[in-house]
Amino acid sequence: MTVQDKGQLDAQYGLLTSIAQEAGVSLSTVSKVVHRRRDVGAKTRSRVEELLEQYGYVRSWDRRSAASRQIITVFRDLSGPYTLEVVRGIVDAAGELDVDVVTGTTSRRSIGQWLEECVALGAAGLIIVISMLAEDDQRRIVEQRLPVVLVDPLSAPSADIPSIGVTNWSGAREAVQHLLGLGHTRIAMVAGRSHSLAGAARLHGYRAALEEAGIGYDPAIVGSTDFDYDEALAAGLRILRGERPPTAVFAASDAQALGVLEAARQLGLRVPDDLAVMSFDDTLVAAMASPPLSAVRQPFEELGREATRVLLSVADGRPPASPRIELATELVLRASTSAPPRAR
Repeated sequence: MTVQDKGQLDAQYGLLTSIAQEAGVSLSTVSKVVHRRRDVGAKTRSRVEELLEQYGYVRSWDRRSAASRQIITVFRDLSGPYTLEVVRGIVDAAGELDVDVVTGTTSRRSIGQWLEECVALGAAGLIIVISMLAEDDQRRIVEQRLPVVLVDPLSAPSADIPSIGVTNWSGAREAVQHLLGLGHTRIAMVAGRSHSLAGAARLHGYRAALEEAGIGYDPAIVGSTDFDYDEALAAGLRILRGERPPTAVFAASDAQALGVLEAARQLGLRVPDDLAVMSFDDTLVAAMASPPLSAVRQPFEELGREATRVLLSVADGRPPASPRIELATELVLRASTSAPPRAR
């Protein structure tokens, strides 16, 4: 974005804020009138439209020849296979609905600034992916009724803000049950951080499967890392060098599973002959790993489509029936899992 573009956005946001103050309504109400939503009273709508015309505000889609709407999708970063899959899912779904997508990160611009930009751009709403939502931002979204949908939020959001994810607990439980069915009883996990809702749910699913099988939880073979290759490599080396190393490892993401594969390679362990490795996500890299990874598959295309659909419904004044939507996962078996040596 150029300095000129940034200046125009600031001016747009300032103009809408001034109109809201003069009309005696919230910025969210002005945004609704700008987007021609129906959940605004006739008298209020007329007053805001009058001020929009008076101040020369031109709707963004009126400035373009295309009639498509626009949404903003914000990520913590744009690195890693999970992010790329979610971006693809949202962009593909938006394309089917004739919606333009603006993509950004929180590395240099806060969620609060993205909320301001959403209003200034005249965008239909904001999809926030894997980010920590501060209380002030949550309060602003709720009080101003800003159309926002969260995908895999790191912290539990307000019940007034819809969120979308997958069946993390049952997916992880099914993955570990598969390893147990192969004959593994010493199963490690490279888990996500405890503050991550998805990471915590996958760890709980892992523990539930062990408990159901009558196997005690051993923290010595569990590592908690970001959904990150380098940290998972370090955790994998520590676990595999332990006094009682596991015969199988369940990783909470593909990036972490790749770290575990590298740890096994460095220690001279063959996968799956010496060590079975199971992943969660099933992004494009899972099938390209060596060996290809067995994984819990997230329905990324459906995730993107549902996030886009819910956001546009919220923007049109139709909130979802449930504040939390969970999509089903699927177990995909490849060459990285087999029975432990003694079972063979």
